[in-house]
Amino acid sequence: MYRVDLNSDLGESFGNYTIGMDDKVIPLVTSANVACGYHASDPVVMEKTIEMAKAAGIEVGAHPGFPDLMGFGRRNMAVTPAEAKAYTLYQLGALDAFCRAHNLNMQHVKPHGALYNMAAKDYALAKGICEAIREFNPELIVLALYGGELIHAAKDLGLRAAMEVFADRAYEEDGSLVNRRKEGAMITDENEAIRRVVRMIKEQKVTAITGKDIPMRADSVCVHGDGAKALAFVAKIRETLGQEGVQICPLKEIV
Repeated sequence: MYRVDLNSDLGESFGNYTIGMDDKVIPLVTSANVACGYHASDPVVMEKTIEMAKAAGIEVGAHPGFPDLMGFGRRNMAVTPAEAKAYTLYQLGALDAFCRAHNLNMQHVKPHGALYNMAAKDYALAKGICEAIREFNPELIVLALYGGELIHAAKDLGLRAAMEVFADRAYEEDGSLVNRRKEGAMITDENEAIRRVVRMIKEQKVTAITGKDIPMRADSVCVHGDGAKALAFVAKIRETLGQEGVQICPLKEIV
């Protein structure tokens, strides 16, 4: 039996600025990565997102990023492991306040954007993030890129780790995500995205941007909630996975 979680980065609106289609995406996924106010979101958006997730019966995770609202957390920052730990701990506490107020238990933590990509390649940075998670709640699942340093650090610190793949992103041969500035970084064809997802789940392989097949393991599939075709992606992927005999369930039932 194949099993996979469907996750989306949500709650990324800010004040009068609306990003994504959260109300439509939430009923279609099993796990929500909720922005914690650093790269996106604000207290009102965080509470509304938690309320929607609870109403839909899906699991909630923290989506901590760099303190960079203008750059949406996608710009690299020179931070020490200790600073990354403090940033992560601060954001976990912020989101947990809303979870507690609504009687929800946080399921996982998935760093955002540049923090996610840097932690995939920098073990010391990844360890700092994982130390914050372990000290805050050692039961939380770390959601990270397959084969990356964040997965290694999580396991070294005794945390549960889940491998994440992306339906709408291309991969380099080393398993890292293709930089968004490069041509071909985003997969915009729904059918191609779905074929890639099915193969990653069943064959544990994906074709890199160079054309070479590389190993890939999928505990969870991410579709970005701010993408132009986010809703179509999630709906079609969910339907196709059912047809392919893949059970869709939250992370806590997989790892």
